[in-house]
Amino acid sequence: MARRREDPKEAALREARCLNPRPEAVTDEAFTTGPEFFDARDMVQVKYEMVRRVRAEGQPVSRAAAAFGFSRPSYYQAAAAVDAGGLAALVPARPGPRRAHKLTDQVVTFARRARDADPSLRSPQLAEAIEQRFGIRVHPRSVERALARAAAPKSAGEHAEQR
Repeated sequence: MARRREDPKEAALREARCLNPRPEAVTDEAFTTGPEFFDARDMVQVKYEMVRRVRAEGQPVSRAAAAFGFSRPSYYQAAAAVDAGGLAALVPARPGPRRAHKLTDQVVTFARRARDADPSLRSPQLAEAIEQRFGIRVHPRSVERALARAAAPKSAGEHAEQR
């Protein structure tokens, strides 16, 4: 069975987290019969056109949302994103935590003090001590990274901001 070559645009959209998972749900005329410029696979373009159709052409929200494969609440989220940050705000954010939410300053201080008191402690033992003391499970590698960040000198830019 021959493998289908992936379209470069589709690969680029996937990498940028802008690939529409349901392009077949887009039934708007511009995307189904219009010029090749309109691509239902491009989530940012689809959402922008949906918002533009309502604002510039006066199309009802419910009809525009349905034609672009979204719900009314999705329309309002897209419109708010455009208002807040323009076209770039329609690009989905990276999934996952934005910061070390388990390894707070208090937990890292505990781990540093434990390692200072006993330099033979390794990250799996520190992770276990953190679980016993704080009731949170952390991966040993996360402990290593947090301790490395805490030990690293702050850059000149970060130091100037704190003054």
